[in-house]
Amino acid sequence: MPYEFKNTKGVTYYLHSREVELRGGKKQTIYFFAKDIRPGALDEVPTGYKVVETVKTGMPILKKA
Repeated sequence: MPYEFKNTKGVTYYLHSREVELRGGKKQTIYFFAKDIRPGALDEVPTGYKVVETVKTGMPILKKA
């Protein structure tokens, strides 16, 4: 079951990750929230991160703990 976060406005978001290649050829994992379940959905928050809700829009983001 993918990790889900319900914000204060009642909207549910699901946590995802994707590996991208940067311009120099280095690979990096990015984390993002979406309103639907897509390929790359994660079951839990990665170690060392916490979920924080933005004040203005209510969109959840990951921050390093």
